[in-house]
Amino acid sequence: MNLRDYLVLGRSGLRVSRLALGTMTFGTEWGWGIDEAAARSLFDRYVECGGNFVDTADVYTGGTSETWVGKLVKERRLRDKLVLATKFSFNVEAGNPNAGGNGRKNLYRALDASLRRLGTDYVDLYWVHCWDMSTSIEEVASTLTDLVRAGKVRAIGLSDVPAWYAARWQTLAERHGWEKIAALQLEYSLVERSIEREHIPMARELGMGVLAWGPLAGGLLSGKYTRETTEIAGSGRLDRMKGNPLVAARTAPSEARWQTVLAVKAVAEELGCSAAEVALAWILGRPGTSGALIGATKIDQLDGSSRALALVLPEEARRRLDEVSALDVVHPYGHFRETFQKSMIDGGDNVQRTAP
Repeated sequence: MNLRDYLVLGRSGLRVSRLALGTMTFGTEWGWGIDEAAARSLFDRYVECGGNFVDTADVYTGGTSETWVGKLVKERRLRDKLVLATKFSFNVEAGNPNAGGNGRKNLYRALDASLRRLGTDYVDLYWVHCWDMSTSIEEVASTLTDLVRAGKVRAIGLSDVPAWYAARWQTLAERHGWEKIAALQLEYSLVERSIEREHIPMARELGMGVLAWGPLAGGLLSGKYTRETTEIAGSGRLDRMKGNPLVAARTAPSEARWQTVLAVKAVAEELGCSAAEVALAWILGRPGTSGALIGATKIDQLDGSSRALALVLPEEARRRLDEVSALDVVHPYGHFRETFQKSMIDGGDNVQRTAP
């Protein structure tokens, strides 16, 4: 297993592994995570194989994830070698509306609390965990810029925001001299390709990296699901997460999604590898994608994910996966098809739209 092939994240200057170690599973408070010994084994395996990108959040397992990550980094004296990322936005104190959201008050509170749990005086990448639908971009962007200039944050990113929001942020940052967005963290997999419509083209145009979360669609693309059951084999995880609306699509997959799952399994059988490796290799080979978050709970899952880095999908296999999982054409994207361009824009002639 080799995680030593690094890339520059967007235009930030951060050199990161293409597979980031997601630590939402670090802690048992949510009912489906792992204990500290298992977390240490995963962390050790990841860094020993060259991984340098560790991702957490203040809300993960009630703060346990950040605490354990900080402890593990300190134990191995890796602070200067790792790119440490955390997030804020979600409320961490019921009954206190200012303990959530992206306003300046919560932002300062959240970062100070994360730094204490992580046992460090700065984070390399600070994510806005989600759009809070109320705080102005000016307030969030200027506050994060101040934190970068104060040395508490090295780079900033946005997770789960509309494309228009990220584009406006980057444009305002360019105009006002604020810290630019280094990367986006968005759901992306063979059964969830919505970000290809707006986010990916926008990120490529404006210099943002894209880190995919959920590349295995909560296990749907790992081979653990069958048509006969909506339960992940042997884990009971979905029963404990029924309140999470993000799980709904996994508990009752559409026929189109099942066809994608079957195609992934077929390619895996042809190549002699796992379905998870195929699904990850597809993501890692997509234009504009910097890498993916992996949320393993076992060493063999981590090792399998890492093997995807070396897996080159044959052109025919990639074409089949592209076609079976293709997005529906919705307005106005039908206008941008090659046939429409040629007949309605170019007058029926062949016009090269990019430089040779």
